[in-house]
Amino acid sequence: MEETFGIAELAREFDVTTRTIRFYEDKGLISPARKGQRRIYHPRDRVRLKLIMRGKRLGFSLEEIHEMIDLYDVDPSEVAQLRHFLQKIRERKNALSQQQMDIAAILEELKTLETQCSKLLKEKSPS
Repeated sequence: MEETFGIAELAREFDVTTRTIRFYEDKGLISPARKGQRRIYHPRDRVRLKLIMRGKRLGFSLEEIHEMIDLYDVDPSEVAQLRHFLQKIRERKNALSQQQMDIAAILEELKTLETQCSKLLKEKSPS
């Protein structure tokens, strides 16, 4: 018999709230079986939740994560999914590299302004 999971069990495992898991369900990212009001999560749902959490940690949007996960359903060989994921990884790396350069430039500008302000303050403060 296939192992199943409850929502609280998955919430503890992935350190998220049950509300978060229900949100992902509402967005169509996971679709547990139902037994009355109770949600029954199968290993497939657990894997999808793991992929969602990894995608969020890497900064992908829920839409991007949804696209990547859905590709697996279309192509179980994972080739299309891996190609798409590789493209998304490259795009994310490029965006982060640009942000890193932008942050470095802003930090340099703040350093210059800090030096100028400190110098002006010394000149204007009575000794």
